[in-house]
Amino acid sequence: MSNKKKKYTIAVTGLNNTDNPGPGVPVIRALREAKDFEVRIIGLVYENLEPGIYMQNIADKIYQIPYPSTGSDSLLDRIKYIHSKENLQVLIPNFDAELFTFMKSEEKLKSMGIATFLPTIEQFEERHKSELPEFGKKYDLDIPESKAITSLAEVNNLHLEFDYPLLVKGKFYDAYLAYNASQVIEHFNKISSKWGLPIIIQQFIRGTEVNVVALGDGKGNTIGAVPMRKQYITDKGKAWGGITLTDKNLLDITHDLIKKTKWRGGMELEIIKTNDNKYYIIEINPRIPAWVYLAVGAGQNLPEALVKLALGENVIPFKNYEAGKMFIRYSYDIIGDISQFEKLSITGEL
Repeated sequence: MSNKKKKYTIAVTGLNNTDNPGPGVPVIRALREAKDFEVRIIGLVYENLEPGIYMQNIADKIYQIPYPSTGSDSLLDRIKYIHSKENLQVLIPNFDAELFTFMKSEEKLKSMGIATFLPTIEQFEERHKSELPEFGKKYDLDIPESKAITSLAEVNNLHLEFDYPLLVKGKFYDAYLAYNASQVIEHFNKISSKWGLPIIIQQFIRGTEVNVVALGDGKGNTIGAVPMRKQYITDKGKAWGGITLTDKNLLDITHDLIKKTKWRGGMELEIIKTNDNKYYIIEINPRIPAWVYLAVGAGQNLPEALVKLALGENVIPFKNYEAGKMFIRYSYDIIGDISQFEKLSITGEL
């Protein structure tokens, strides 16, 4: 009897392995370590300087794709072309800003033979930062007060609803602490010029930030979940080091949320644990986070499980993970050749 593993061709976005890393590279590392299948990886990139393009043993082939802001038709046309060349079985989008377009196109991708495993549009919409307080009321979760603002005229009245300091957040990315109205205006302008409106104002909760990476099967079951405490945080608020935790409360919150929402796909919960042991969810990211390889190191290969779910395979939930596993990021100079950059810039392929 042959023990040869199946081989899947999987397209992955998010190869921007910078100081604000996308999840693509760690997702690919996890898939290359899958126990039950082998992979050919197709990297989908927006910019021709995303470091994952040039890293060894990451992508087997690179294609540039148009930004979702150009419209779903042009993105789908490009995916059709890539599919005609590569015969994709699964596509894993990893950016918040592109998820809506891929979720909206799920059935079209499926009709082409490309599987995804993403949240529903309802799940995606109701956990937006601007909707988080209502989400907390609906599912009985502790959430900080927040509101969405769309103009600087609203800044002067924030002191009537919030105590300073408060958090100023973009709808997709970026978060800054502001101690007064002047700093709110500064952060408002910086974030809105990059990510647009609205800007989210959120109550600042003092405590320790802990995160959970999890995978829901869309039926209310948690396939896996690993909590982590950030050990080192960059000026962009990103984890540059972290350690897996034993915390039953974090796991209970995650299992309960996935059960109530019937969450489908990967997710990251960002939570503040206060000194009196209360847990406030400050963000719900609707995709696998950039630190997912820590979960793999702790015993849960969630990207492998996600691929199986996308392909309709039976997946047995993980029962445990190893606490005390650490990750530390580092910067590294890759030597490439200008011909690689030129080829990708001219042909859109590498």
